[in-house]
Amino acid sequence: MRKTTFEDISKDLLHFITKSPSPYHVVKNMKSALVYSNYIELREEDEWNIEKGGHYVVTRNGSALISFTVPDEEIYSFRIVAAHNDSPTFQIKENPELQDNTYIRLNVEGYGGMIMNSWIDRPLSVAGRIYINKEGTITPEMIAIDGTTLIIPSVAIHMNREINKGYTWNIQKDLLPLYGTAETKISFMQMIAAAANVTTDSILGHDLFLYSRVPGTIWGIEKEFISSPRLDDLQCAFAAFRGYALAKKQNHICIYVLFNHEEVGSGTNEGAGSTLLLNTVLRIGQSLGYSFDKTMAMIARSWMVSADNAHAVHPNHPEYADFNNRPTLNKGIVIKHNASRHYATDGYSAARFRALCDNHNIPTQTFTNRSDISGGSTLGHISNTKLSIPTVDIGLPQLSMHSSYETAGIKDTSYLIDSMIAFFE
Repeated sequence: MRKTTFEDISKDLLHFITKSPSPYHVVKNMKSALVYSNYIELREEDEWNIEKGGHYVVTRNGSALISFTVPDEEIYSFRIVAAHNDSPTFQIKENPELQDNTYIRLNVEGYGGMIMNSWIDRPLSVAGRIYINKEGTITPEMIAIDGTTLIIPSVAIHMNREINKGYTWNIQKDLLPLYGTAETKISFMQMIAAAANVTTDSILGHDLFLYSRVPGTIWGIEKEFISSPRLDDLQCAFAAFRGYALAKKQNHICIYVLFNHEEVGSGTNEGAGSTLLLNTVLRIGQSLGYSFDKTMAMIARSWMVSADNAHAVHPNHPEYADFNNRPTLNKGIVIKHNASRHYATDGYSAARFRALCDNHNIPTQTFTNRSDISGGSTLGHISNTKLSIPTVDIGLPQLSMHSSYETAGIKDTSYLIDSMIAFFE
């Protein structure tokens, strides 16, 4: 469908990840791209005036985003793709500095289910958002400290001879990042205030996270792999967004959704368990002058893709994969199944998505967990508790999921872009 190479797409993905060190930066960057492309920005707190032929974007709390387009012709249904913008990391607590006679450390807690030791001995910094008192109004200011400012040092093997025999990590004891020495004059909050060009006492609150500064890379003897922080789920978020942007979108109300807080259960104001998507769909129908019954009929005819990365079979531990359903890097989009419906896929939605991809020569694979290993969940089934639409859960195969540095195949991002173009057209 496109002349862009696998490597070009992967370079664009890595650039996007580098510029998006927190969920707030992801939303800002996507919204800016849409507004630049003449999408009209809506606010939830205003009344909406939706017109046929219009292109729109709305955000919630600068943390979640929905973009949608309305065709000029008669509308049959909604076509929706959803991804998420958060990844496992460490969140910085209030009053973060822990100082003794030697060092200054930061007090953090875990966000999501991470591979903890993957954060040790890595260059780290801070990104997120602060909230300041600006002329009597609470105003958010985004922060991304450019430069390594933190590290979580390991204990030398000479002092812990058992480290390679297995270790249980305790965040409060083992994983607090080093900020400075006892002589360091600039406090952590002073550094944050200076980055935002505000005073320390004007900061009323913050949502700040660690992010890895290890650069993403394309590697392998044939450049067949890509490794980076936050591939889960920015790889799907990026590919679905690009497919949405490139598609003609002439026959349906096409919706791109970016939720936050998937890694901690989605049960927030900006998560898949919120009413954000439901409210948007109902408001679109109302603004277009459709009756409630017509909008409900359109919802019943609709189709949703939930895009969140999937486990590839591990090169050293193939025994963790199912016998027959074990995705491989660079072999295509993964359709995810779970008997307990932690994924929303059923036989019909899998068949429908597979047929779509077959018609456009896009390879697909299948994932199920081993029957004796429980897996995670994702957006599809949670979103369906608010807006019930036939849904398929898909993802791109990757290794080291929830590590601070993850690995995927160079081809699969492009496959998802192509499938989303086909899906929206």
